[in-house]
Amino acid sequence: VQENVLQRVLQLPVVSSTCESLQRTYTSTKEAHPLMASVCEVYERGVQGAGALAMWGVEPVVRKLEPQFAVANNLACRGLDHLEEKIPALQYPVDK
Repeated sequence: VQENVLQRVLQLPVVSSTCESLQRTYTSTKEAHPLMASVCEVYERGVQGAGALAMWGVEPVVRKLEPQFAVANNLACRGLDHLEEKIPALQYPVDK
């Protein structure tokens, strides 16, 4: 199974704890402010639609460039290995 650099980055404690904190803040803001919630919901639907359309449009290009993406992913994973070795703080949640 080939590693995915994006998944690895998202699994780093410092990144995952930051994302969780942002999600909690976003959710509590939506709950506390009904007007903000409706604006956010419209935005979220727009982003989902735009994302689906973009993926449909670039899919042929992505398929053609898969070998290059695989090489870039491998290089990025090796770079991440080096960063994790040199910066131990990446292994801790933000509050630590």
